[in-house]
Amino acid sequence: MSPWTWAFVVVQFSILAYFAILNFLFALFGYLGLRAVTVYARDLSTAALKNILERELEMPVSILVAAYNEEAGIVASLHSMLSLHYPEFEVIVASDGSTDRTMELLTEHFALVVDPRIYRRSLPTEPVLRIFRSLRHPNLVVVEKVRGGRADALNAAMNMARYPLIAAVDADSLLDAEAILRASRLFLEDETVIGVGGTIRPLNGAVLVDGRVAGLQMPSGWIERYQVLEYARAFFTGRAGWSSLGGLLVISGAFGLFRRDPVIEAGGYSTDTVCEDIELTVRIHRKYKRAGTPYKILFSPDPICWTEVPRSMKVLRSQRNRWHRGLWETLWRYRRMLFNPRYGTVGMVALPYFWVFEGLAPLVEVLGYVMLPLSFFFGFLFWQFAVLFLFLAVMLGMLMSQVSVGIETLLLARYPRTRDRLILFLAGFLEFFGYRQVLTVERVIAMFQIRTKRRTWGIMTRHGISSPVMAGRSRP
Repeated sequence: MSPWTWAFVVVQFSILAYFAILNFLFALFGYLGLRAVTVYARDLSTAALKNILERELEMPVSILVAAYNEEAGIVASLHSMLSLHYPEFEVIVASDGSTDRTMELLTEHFALVVDPRIYRRSLPTEPVLRIFRSLRHPNLVVVEKVRGGRADALNAAMNMARYPLIAAVDADSLLDAEAILRASRLFLEDETVIGVGGTIRPLNGAVLVDGRVAGLQMPSGWIERYQVLEYARAFFTGRAGWSSLGGLLVISGAFGLFRRDPVIEAGGYSTDTVCEDIELTVRIHRKYKRAGTPYKILFSPDPICWTEVPRSMKVLRSQRNRWHRGLWETLWRYRRMLFNPRYGTVGMVALPYFWVFEGLAPLVEVLGYVMLPLSFFFGFLFWQFAVLFLFLAVMLGMLMSQVSVGIETLLLARYPRTRDRLILFLAGFLEFFGYRQVLTVERVIAMFQIRTKRRTWGIMTRHGISSPVMAGRSRP
């Protein structure tokens, strides 16, 4: 056998081994996620939540909202937040140099007046221009500031926060009425809990009544339908599993709760990365592991935040490009934690996994797709490789998608219509014929743009929660 043949054989079977290990890990996380959701659904009842309220065992929460040109949905989003079933909370909106009608709409709908309050500037931010309070909602504060990016806006809002818990929520999102109550109970049950991530679900296709999600239907576009599936898979077979192992690295920026003091002590949200959510989570892990202080960062399956997802492939590709660049920025920044026993499960298991099976996965997958025609062209194709590669890279991926669909539609019953459930099951098969490959290639491209597109956010087109107005969103 020639050296070239040996090279092709080694590469082919290395790819197969990679996907075999990856699918085993997916199956493990799927099992852990299913178990976590089952236990959660069994143990947490409406009566238990009512008991928390009646016994006044809640912790006050400051909800932080970073808003940049969010006129399309900011009013509906804030109405959902102000209608939460929670005894004591405040909503702090930081308008981050908005150039559209965001401030005008906020002033009009919430009767804002200037509030010359004095606050402690615990975190450095771009200058705050004015502070407003609402005459209609005493627990609503709006901060108008110079443009500094989402992380800077969240830090400015955090400086204003008065309560021990903070919840960072996207301005284009809707919160379930009991989302904060369900997530905050974990802080009450265990004082070592310093962060809780909630479940994010696509808002597209939802039936809204008075700014609330009253029912779910499948979106009309297949791009949105695929994302419904992706979100279910990512949260239930990914984050739920990592939470069980004590290695959760991401609390989504769209909705997550933290104890305020640990975040302040860690330096707040970083302004020099495009994915400040994963960076903050890993930085807190590092801080507490170094200090040897007991702590927990958890994922809770039920607290729901509904967010608008991209409707076009162009916008979706831009989003996934940014996510992958942000992942690599964080992995490289904290590379000294890799395989370092000082950091426990995070350093020995979670970070290696994210390096090999999240960061490098698109590159390996694209290499596998390229190897098939090349091997055939040069006469080095082994039919065993072709069959096993398609089975491991595609068929098992479909299987994990169907597990996620089952959790979403049967166990949690989020899509009651049979037609919608069948569409979601079908999406679990169809996404592997073009959709997945396009996003995989985009993630490979992102790996080579980490330096050239540093701090580049891209454009996110918003169609709005309650209006057809479109709002562009970019970050310096």
